[in-house]
Amino acid sequence: MTRSGTGRGALTSLLASPRLRLAIFGAVLVGASTVVILVGPPSERSIARVVEEGGLAAPLVYVALYVLLTVLLFPASVVTIAGGALFGAVLGTALTVVGATIGATGGFMIARRLGREEVERIAGRRITAVDAWLERRGFLAVLYVRLIPIIPFGAFSYAAGVTGVMRRDYVLATAVGIIPAAFAYSALGGSLDDPLSPTFLAAVALVIFLAVAAPLVDRFRRRRTNAGPGTPPKA
Repeated sequence: MTRSGTGRGALTSLLASPRLRLAIFGAVLVGASTVVILVGPPSERSIARVVEEGGLAAPLVYVALYVLLTVLLFPASVVTIAGGALFGAVLGTALTVVGATIGATGGFMIARRLGREEVERIAGRRITAVDAWLERRGFLAVLYVRLIPIIPFGAFSYAAGVTGVMRRDYVLATAVGIIPAAFAYSALGGSLDDPLSPTFLAAVALVIFLAVAAPLVDRFRRRRTNAGPGTPPKA
């Protein structure tokens, strides 16, 4: 075998290492978090300016921007509000669901590709049992988190990628579960110029409901998990 062939074989073997992929996964998360900390979330005006420069392709630019910012762990609410202001509540919601779902799937697949095998290798039987429980209830578990945003949107995408949740269940539950929040923030952005309109008031009420419901539902879930039957195995 030639030196070049030996080198390629060694590189392929190195890249196949679960520990190396886990290290790359950690570097991706650290890098994304650093960008969020140093740069901060984009403003609604800056997002609107970038999207408007797309002209007729503005909807596609918005979706692409949403995907990128989701993978980089930027807060999604500002982007969604900007989408509502640019496209209105209905179209803004539709574009947001598309962009957020693709971006969330991207984070999920990055985590699955780079971190899944190492998690299986080092988790042990206890964590594996919890993972199996989540896998059996994957759709409902993801739907629950997406409907009531207890965990930050992008962070949950990466976290779900290293569990046993099936990709099909994850994508479908994400697409369905984010609709209420997407509509709430899109309607909010689309009616900012008329704060006394029924649409604006309804959007504010829905945003407040989601914010208040999240910790309440999470507390109820924790109590039920600790006391009720059919709960996941304890790690």
